[in-house]
Amino acid sequence: MMAVLSVKNLKLYYGTLRGSVKAVDDVVFDLENGEALGLVGESGCGKSSTAIALIKLLPSNVVKFEGEILFEGKNLTTLSDEEIRSEIRWKKISMVFQGAMNTLNPVLKVGFQVAEPLIVHKKVEKEEALDKARELFKLVGLPPEYVERYPHELSGGMRQRVVIATALALNPKVVILDEPTSALDVSVQAQIMNLLKRLKKQLHLSMIYITHDIALASDLCDKIGVMYAGEIVELGPIEKVLLTPKHPYTQKLISCIPHLKGNKMPEFIPGAPPDLTNPPSGCKFHPRCQHVMEKCKVNRPHAINVDGRLVKCWLYE
Repeated sequence: MMAVLSVKNLKLYYGTLRGSVKAVDDVVFDLENGEALGLVGESGCGKSSTAIALIKLLPSNVVKFEGEILFEGKNLTTLSDEEIRSEIRWKKISMVFQGAMNTLNPVLKVGFQVAEPLIVHKKVEKEEALDKARELFKLVGLPPEYVERYPHELSGGMRQRVVIATALALNPKVVILDEPTSALDVSVQAQIMNLLKRLKKQLHLSMIYITHDIALASDLCDKIGVMYAGEIVELGPIEKVLLTPKHPYTQKLISCIPHLKGNKMPEFIPGAPPDLTNPPSGCKFHPRCQHVMEKCKVNRPHAINVDGRLVKCWLYE
């Protein structure tokens, strides 16, 4: 399979009064055509920052943005904001943001909000764009007449479907989903996950799925990247990473999950995530790692191929 998106040595640092926050620090991955990649990890590990870096939706306090984001032969990091806006964002790569109520404008009808990308980017007439919005509503499991409703008239799951429809309006090849089910109850969560699986298969979409919930990632994703302190420490096929985790951080993450059967108690990860304005030297996980060696405190590990997945750990050198 051919990579539709290839990310190499991506870095994104934010400037603050305390110094530079190394939010994304040397991230590397490939996303193949029709594949879903899950990004998991603790809060503050750089998942959402990686997502906004991919579509160059950067805040004003960015002090470093470098590396390569290769999409259809173009390095997106070298394109101007105007080129990204007119050629890439929403047309090629779209995003479903966390929290549908915060994404939607409360004073505009949801149908117009779905139709707006067509009106702005493709210069489609309003009525034609609203007809397309009705088709998209059918695609995501909403009645077409709901185009005339306002966000407050819809449930949380319905609003999330509207946001997904907006992301699909211009037929992108890649859709980034930033915790699209985090604010929903379990039953609606399952409905949205089934919708995403159907859309992935039906439209042959490539997806980047950001989540705290490893179980949800295993339901949708083909490949998973475990992030810690701004970098991907383990990346590989979902079955291999979850069934036989290699990186000590991945092992600890999975051991935190409660089991329905058996007497094994969930474990916890000692310590706290590092301050990314002044991260630890060497391996960033070494202050919390049970397998720490002197080498880990000094030298930063590089990605090593271990049993069909990439792992950043000196244990496998």
